[in-house]
Amino acid sequence: MYFASSMNRTENNLYASVIIPLALPATYTWMIPAGLQGTVLPGSRVEVQLRNKKYAGIVSRITDQKPAAFEPKAIGNLLDDEPVVHATQLQFWSWIAQYYMCTEGEVMQAAVPANLKLSSESILSWNEDYGTDFTGLGNDEYVIAEALEMKKELRMSEVQQLLQGHQVYPVVKRLLDKKVCYVWEELREKYSQKKETFVELNETYRDEDQLADLLNNWSRAPKQMELLLAYLHLQKTEGEVTQTALLKKSGASAAQLKALADKNILRLEKRAVNLLAGKTDASIDFELSPAQSTALQEIGKSFVEKNVCLLHGITASGKTLIYVHLIDQYIQQGKQVLYLLPEIALTTQIVRRLQKHFGSRIAIYHSKFNANERVDTWNRVKSGEVSVVLGARSSVFLPFSDLGLVIIDEEHDSSFKQQDPAPRYHARDAAIYYASLFQARVLLGSATPSVETYYNCEQGKYGLVTISERYGLGELPSIELVNIKPAAGKGGVRPAFTPPLIESIQSSIDNGKQVILFQNRRGYSPYMICNTCGWIPHCEHCDVTLTYHKARNRLSCHYCGTTYPVVQTCPACGSHQFVQKNFGTEKIEELLLEQFPQARIARMDHDSVRGKNAHDTLIRQFEDQRIDILVGTQMVVKGLDFEHVNLVGIIDADGILNFTDFRVNERAFQLM
Repeated sequence: MYFASSMNRTENNLYASVIIPLALPATYTWMIPAGLQGTVLPGSRVEVQLRNKKYAGIVSRITDQKPAAFEPKAIGNLLDDEPVVHATQLQFWSWIAQYYMCTEGEVMQAAVPANLKLSSESILSWNEDYGTDFTGLGNDEYVIAEALEMKKELRMSEVQQLLQGHQVYPVVKRLLDKKVCYVWEELREKYSQKKETFVELNETYRDEDQLADLLNNWSRAPKQMELLLAYLHLQKTEGEVTQTALLKKSGASAAQLKALADKNILRLEKRAVNLLAGKTDASIDFELSPAQSTALQEIGKSFVEKNVCLLHGITASGKTLIYVHLIDQYIQQGKQVLYLLPEIALTTQIVRRLQKHFGSRIAIYHSKFNANERVDTWNRVKSGEVSVVLGARSSVFLPFSDLGLVIIDEEHDSSFKQQDPAPRYHARDAAIYYASLFQARVLLGSATPSVETYYNCEQGKYGLVTISERYGLGELPSIELVNIKPAAGKGGVRPAFTPPLIESIQSSIDNGKQVILFQNRRGYSPYMICNTCGWIPHCEHCDVTLTYHKARNRLSCHYCGTTYPVVQTCPACGSHQFVQKNFGTEKIEELLLEQFPQARIARMDHDSVRGKNAHDTLIRQFEDQRIDILVGTQMVVKGLDFEHVNLVGIIDADGILNFTDFRVNERAFQLM
């Protein structure tokens, strides 16, 4: 690492190793121009050129040692006033690349939000020397040349629109060969901070007498009067008033608001807003049970000797309440906390609980947020404004400045492992290393710990704290195993529901209780088979069976996402006789509607739940008892807490053991 004290020696050339978001075998070196020496620091974004393309790279190291094998090109520009990542993050990226056998460019691609990465977009520039004689050009070439003569510059995206899907690059190449235009590269900054229109009372009417006089002598435009009164009410209760909130409350139009602004009664001002600002701070308003208090004390003692501790608490033992107390302890010390969850669906309930206690000091980070929201969280974490981050596995890459505690809930969950693309990291293990760089503590929480975590506890590498009783004197559920074979129909076809399950569902609904049904297969039918020769449709890319989705009437590969039309004729024998085998969540929902027509039924899986707020909406409906039966995949069984559920049905339980995974037995136990 090149230190700041050496950077003042501008008489000597300095060189920067720069990470660019490509899978390159090593970080390449560029020369730092004399004018940028002292301002380009490790973690800074710089503009560099590689093979006629420009990239926004991040400086990983600065040295005065010139590469012996080549003459480095100069850095084009410095893109930020200060580094976008900390030195600790660069060290973390290096470890990720080495441990998970990928490149630092691939780590950067995964770690940095898209809007902080600049895109290199080709721009065509009109050649003034070409003239206006277009007789030698083809039809497509003429269209582009005419547009270029008028606008002088065209982006490639604009060229594509003009040619309406025709082949773009051959046309552009011919124009370049004929010297009609030139091409150059521009780095384009994609992040734009969101702005909101705020409404304020004109200074004249902030005087109570002036305002009273205005209201008392109001003679016409009653709608504007209502709008003004709505503003005064919102201003008193909320403080700052946005145009969106005011129009929603008053039911007025934007034209009526503009009229008040034109009369200099109200003033409109656009301001940058914090996209993820929470509510005002709140305090912890609950007491821990004796078992929880004991566990909290034991965790504190464990952290004195070991950096990592496992909290092994049975289901509904109140682990989240312990997390809240721990988070509060570290916030009081001025530290930041990372709270990792395996599924975005889990954040819905826990966010509401944590916001109740920590208000605006908590931020959320996962892939369902749009690009601007992710950059906003990134900047708030980097500046230390955010004390607690709650997120999925990607939040381990956030630029913490003073991390004190990492909580990894449901640490056993396979969703913490990134499968594709690189880096194929495990967020739990990566977070433990990341925490070690800050000398921070890590708490792993689970009712069914992974084998390797429990082994580390037995070996004394991790601390272990156990809670064996439920919070609030809750009883453990009784478990009943039902053999499906006796209920099988003709041809040995197994039903989705056994008579005991149907009876239990009906009893629960009659008593005003709720039911969760779990089936670890989405879609309507996991596969279709030719009834004559046994041929099964497979994905041509992945060679796995295709799942039938009835709502879309398509066959879908759940590995690569490719969809196919439903096969009507068997390519092997020509038969039209196809049978749908087994059942997914879509079919179970259909069967439930037939069996319980009066019940309110909903489905939660990746097909039915889309968008940032879809999980939250469905979970709130279930919490408010507007849904009687919730059927779904793993989303419905991971860490969610519903007060009125008294029955959980696991459909085809032994089917979980048929997945091709060397951990299948462990996974089945954890799911059940």
